[in-house]
Amino acid sequence: MARSIVPGPSDPADANRYTVNVRRDEQGWSVAIAGPGGAEIAVRACRDEHEARTYASTVRQHIEWLSEPKFREYYRLEQEA
Repeated sequence: MARSIVPGPSDPADANRYTVNVRRDEQGWSVAIAGPGGAEIAVRACRDEHEARTYASTVRQHIEWLSEPKFREYYRLEQEA
């Protein structure tokens, strides 16, 4: 059976440079999105590790699938200065 594979960008210059990190601190679990320059631009609090890892996985998929402008639009992110 043939499988369909979603290709990444053909030109590395078109790669989405956003990143996502899961973390746990004294306030609990959260997921942070960092922009292409490395600055943290969005944080979402999560009720537990499962929610944090699930949300981060979804964000990682969107980083792979969406261009940077579409990713910013989807997550309503400001462009880094």
